[in-house]
Amino acid sequence: MFKNVLLRVLALGAIAGMSLFANQLDDIKASGVVKIAVPQDFPPFGSASKDMSVQGYDVDMGKYIAEKLGVKLKLVPVTSANRIPYLQTGKADLIISSLGKNEQRAKVIDFTNAYAPFFLGVFGSKDIAVSSIKDLSGKTVGVTRGSVEDLELSKIAGSDVTIKRFEDNSTTISAFISGQTKLIATGNVIISDIANKFPDSTPETKFTIKNSPCYIGIKKKQPEVEIFLNDLISELKANGKLNETSKKWLKIDLPKDL
Repeated sequence: MFKNVLLRVLALGAIAGMSLFANQLDDIKASGVVKIAVPQDFPPFGSASKDMSVQGYDVDMGKYIAEKLGVKLKLVPVTSANRIPYLQTGKADLIISSLGKNEQRAKVIDFTNAYAPFFLGVFGSKDIAVSSIKDLSGKTVGVTRGSVEDLELSKIAGSDVTIKRFEDNSTTISAFISGQTKLIATGNVIISDIANKFPDSTPETKFTIKNSPCYIGIKKKQPEVEIFLNDLISELKANGKLNETSKKWLKIDLPKDL
């Protein structure tokens, strides 16, 4: 008997605990507005346009969500430092701000599936046949000195790979554009910048060195929100819209393993 009473108490406690976290998805629909935190100084994910509105990959993702919910979109410009506090205090309902996932952040917020690629890799001219670290044997790769990609490539490259280091990203890019190097190790965001400035010289992705995709940040214990967003991300992948967004802003196809 005591055991049955205990089970009932635990069950009631669980229900009460769940009630402390109202269904945020229903609340958003009822309000008619979804508040989404987006970057304002990190192109191509989010930056100010000529008319001072915010535009970018993350903004387009926010538009998809608002459209699917049937509500108005309110963009909330944030920085890397305040985006999580904005979510926690209710200033934003969701974070779509080139947000990576790690253990520390997972203690205070939850994450959806990945919606955008963010990675370091080796990129190069189409005429260079490279698809893995083994294919770099005997080749030269340009990299920005002391960068994360420099450190990561140095860990895995063999002694027969020449790593040519430049002092900053601009010099690394210039070396590739001028043909001084036909391969560079950098981030996909830098590649999108090259594609915007030098569309005829856009390098293609050869392989990934380090992968750190972007996730949507959501409040803790909001399973309805998480399911809704994950379903939408899957839908956008399946119908090709997310790939179109990636090509539009990042100038690359959405990675197959995203």
